[in-house]
Amino acid sequence: MIGTRDGKRVRDALMVTFFAAVSAASTVYAAGGGGDDGTRTWATDPVIEQMQAYVAKKDWTGAAAHMKGAVAGNPGSADYNNLYAYAVRKGPNPNMDLVFKHYTEALKIEPKHRGAHEYIGEAYLMVNNLTKAKEHLAALDRLCTFGCEEYTDLKKAVAAHAAKNK
Repeated sequence: MIGTRDGKRVRDALMVTFFAAVSAASTVYAAGGGGDDGTRTWATDPVIEQMQAYVAKKDWTGAAAHMKGAVAGNPGSADYNNLYAYAVRKGPNPNMDLVFKHYTEALKIEPKHRGAHEYIGEAYLMVNNLTKAKEHLAALDRLCTFGCEEYTDLKKAVAAHAAKNK
């Protein structure tokens, strides 16, 4: 069985991997990069690349400041709102009103954003709102027809929270 400290290390390693995947998936179409043959040129998002660096260092204050600026510059980005809320939530003394505001905004922009559903569910567990966490778990169950990492992670967190609070 993995101890709490080892489990935290595994979780942190998974987050770095997650942000690498988000960076790869959060690409923008480079102007003039599409050819008639259907090929496209994609460039990675430098905002998310910088966020990865903050996460790797566990610099949540720096990550939050970085993503706050990114959201100010592009308030219509579900990923930026989600990552801003994540950084605030992971930091010291998180402002949960701000966390919920930006997760909610991410889901308003992109209702099927699996990462935002997972993370807002985890945020609800932080404030002992198991009912709302389960609502987002149910949403992930609908979105992830054959299962997905976000569903699995939130399901484990809900189960652990429920067991701890029996």
